[in-house]
Amino acid sequence: MRYLMSIMSTPETEARDWGPAPEVYEAMGAYNEEMAKAGVLLTGEGLTPTAEGAEVVFRDGEATVVDGPFTEAKEFIAGYWVIQVSSHAEAVEWAKRCPHPPKGDPTEMKLQLRRIGELEDMEGMSEELKEREWNLRAQQENLNS
Repeated sequence: MRYLMSIMSTPETEARDWGPAPEVYEAMGAYNEEMAKAGVLLTGEGLTPTAEGAEVVFRDGEATVVDGPFTEAKEFIAGYWVIQVSSHAEAVEWAKRCPHPPKGDPTEMKLQLRRIGELEDMEGMSEELKEREWNLRAQQENLNS
């Protein structure tokens, strides 16, 4: 099973003029190394602030692009990991190990954990379309290796 672990931020945390302290980067690096050594880490990245992003809204057959920041949103993804584990419980255990503010620190940090849907999960998708998707993924994997 593959899971997406998303670390969340808010407009308030993005508005701060400072980035994480060096020890936060060290803790995240150690966490990433631990997951890599355990063989569960497939990929993971931090994301730039929403001020550098764009949102595409589809309405009435048209696409509208809205440049960031996304101040109307309550929270958004600040970074992510894709992990491969044997169960939901194992995914939760890895999520709980993520570096976080220490006891007594009033900062709240959220991490969302969602299983990535596999083609086998797509009941309404035809076998022909699943085969085409598998072939496309294989081609992309070959290009990336």
